[in-house]
Amino acid sequence: MRRTLSTALAVLTALTLSACGSGNTAAATTTVTTAAGATTPVTSASDRSPAGTTASRAETESAASQAGTTATGTGPITVTDIKGEVSLDQPAQRVVVFDMGALDTIDALGADLELAVPQSNIPSYLSKYETDTVNAGGLFEPDLETIYDFEPDLIIIGGRQADFYDQLKEIAPTLYVSIDAANYLNDFEQTNLNIAALLGKTTEARTQLDQIEANMTEVSTKAAASPDRALIILTSDGKISAYGLGSRFGLIHEGLGVKAADETVEESTHGEESSYEYIAEVNPDILFVIDRTQVAGGSTDAAATLDNDLIKATNAAQNDKIIYLDPECWYLASGGLNAMKVMVSEVGAVFD
Repeated sequence: MRRTLSTALAVLTALTLSACGSGNTAAATTTVTTAAGATTPVTSASDRSPAGTTASRAETESAASQAGTTATGTGPITVTDIKGEVSLDQPAQRVVVFDMGALDTIDALGADLELAVPQSNIPSYLSKYETDTVNAGGLFEPDLETIYDFEPDLIIIGGRQADFYDQLKEIAPTLYVSIDAANYLNDFEQTNLNIAALLGKTTEARTQLDQIEANMTEVSTKAAASPDRALIILTSDGKISAYGLGSRFGLIHEGLGVKAADETVEESTHGEESSYEYIAEVNPDILFVIDRTQVAGGSTDAAATLDNDLIKATNAAQNDKIIYLDPECWYLASGGLNAMKVMVSEVGAVFD
């Protein structure tokens, strides 16, 4: 089957979305090179605009046209990730994808590609890619022989496949997708611009990124006007971890402007171990919940974990503001264009 945001702003216009069911980018740029050897950098919006606002699609296309091509990547394409440069002679048609955020973006862009994916690890809202694709192995263990035989133009991986980077790079140009929580929005945008450029879909990506930013601006305006303070937790088979500013879910605070109920939560990939007593003491007005059990397995889901008198006494519970976020978007496919639309929508709905 053939099958990039600038500054942290943020409450949302209504989007019609299907529900979804985690580097240093200062040098991460996209360059489209013409046959005559001229190059045009297609950088993130925050780099293009001195005021920190997103440049329009027309500006992006105009810059590219001055070099004799378009930002859709019809000529040789070079992008830069945290590993170095990734270059293609033309947009990729045969692509191996291990990062679920990247697969989400490919789906959002409507790219007509031949794909190889880890078929047993696909989020349910992307289940169509479980068939009519080549099975590229497991999420943590790529099938190198199958990938070699697939003869890909491009391989896209994330942190879970980091140990295989050198071997995969020997097979085909390999894009390493990495989004640093401390620089989430810029990394999100540049990552998506990189993927789009390598597929000849920069115009489509720019349009969607501009709409996402507009939605975030609306959400942040509403959040700023609300006195409600929020706490973010992840539950995993009965265990609870708290996340705050600078965390993998910090987009809620730093990108969408929601006030933090506790500004001292430790910055950690896996969150800060939490308890019922802690949540009761913080007493958030909004409790955002990501249920890892739904995507990773286990016997105790978030609702059962939070069925506790201390939780029931919090402002969040009393005001019906315990918000269960889509774990496939927030945990599995974070970084994808469709996932980001859902994430912004879910947070924005709290302030409607």
